Amino acid sequence: MEKIITFFNNIIPLSEKTISLMSEIFVSAQLKKGEYFIRKGQFAKEIAFLETGIVRAYYINNEGKEYNKTFFSGPSIIGSYASLISKQKNAVAQQALTDCQIWKASFHKIEELSEGNFEIERLRRIIAESYFLSNEKKEIEMALLDAEKRYLILQQEYHGIELKIPQYHIAAYLGISPTQLSRIRKTLTQ
Repeated sequence: MEKIITFFNNIIPLSEKTISLMSEIFVSAQLKKGEYFIRKGQFAKEIAFLETGIVRAYYINNEGKEYNKTFFSGPSIIGSYASLISKQKNAVAQQALTDCQIWKASFHKIEELSEGNFEIERLRRIIAESYFLSNEKKEIEMALLDAEKRYLILQQEYHGIELKIPQYHIAAYLGISPTQLSRIRKTLTQ
């Protein structure tokens, strides 16, 4: 529980009362490699703190091709925020690419705590804003940068990820084929 409190305190300093409330609702769990935190078509009910490991958020187009929307690397927050706030079925699956240690909580309980606690409400807002900015940044990169530049950014943002997950996941994140990724990697090592 110490890492989740440190993570939250780095976003906004929390009072002992708020830390105690958060400690009551988050439960430790394991997410094994290949397991899903949430599948496409499910209604999201939980959010989690990813302490260690890597999770991908992905979708599949009408032709059956997978696209990795984003990677979550501990420490971070995972969960289908769009499904949680819209009460609609989830559109983007989240799957563990490595064994993960998570702390999960009912989103309903977080909402209840938020109503009487400005710290939790502020924490939620800052996390949501952070993910909004991150998504916009990725959209701009996908539209304006070539695959090699996107690959270099991925290496900076997810240091060492290439050693932990299969290359085809990285290619799917970059929107290129594994063959194209291989060429880019070869060019950069020369």
